Amino acid sequence: MKPIEILTTTGVGLPHANVDTDQLIPARFMKEPRSVGYGQFLLFDVRRDAHGAPSPDYPLNQPGADEAEVLVSRRNFGAGSSREAAVYALVDGGFRCVIAPSFGDIFASNAVNNGLLPAVVDEKDAERLLAALSDAAPMTVDLIEQRIRLGDLDVAFTINPVWRTKLLNGWDDIDMTRQHEDAIHEFAARYHTRFPWVEPPRLIGKG
Repeated sequence: MKPIEILTTTGVGLPHANVDTDQLIPARFMKEPRSVGYGQFLLFDVRRDAHGAPSPDYPLNQPGADEAEVLVSRRNFGAGSSREAAVYALVDGGFRCVIAPSFGDIFASNAVNNGLLPAVVDEKDAERLLAALSDAAPMTVDLIEQRIRLGDLDVAFTINPVWRTKLLNGWDDIDMTRQHEDAIHEFAARYHTRFPWVEPPRLIGKG
């Protein structure tokens, strides 16, 4: 995964609470292979009118929104089913960070495992950020300092420390485990010395 330290990019607001995974990617698109690019399915139904055309007043259809890498929304973002494809849709759509007062637990875990930063802010700060994002605008998300800067606004966000480490380094769970590789080998050697009967005998092939 690509590490995240400081994102200086375009931000866009999505002033809705309870944006669930069924909205983020409707189930009918999940039969498609990831190689087609799930970004085209992001919020497919809610950002279109009854005729299937993009609604010009929907936030993600506004001018400049297609360049955004940061999405600001309201509480309980990513609630609903556990589909990881919801994160795929955001990542394939170009987003590297979602800012909200709270997230669905499984969504947040899936986000980190796919290099998407779930930044938790106070509800009042979320509203301040949304008010400043009536149109897509430049902003900075600093994972090192855990600060968000947008115009005159400078607000803090929180994230699980382990998730922060993973995102700063672009690590997945296996990479995290490898940071303790020496200790794991030392433990395995000590354990084998104490309990040699645990390891099955190795068969020597004839050759």
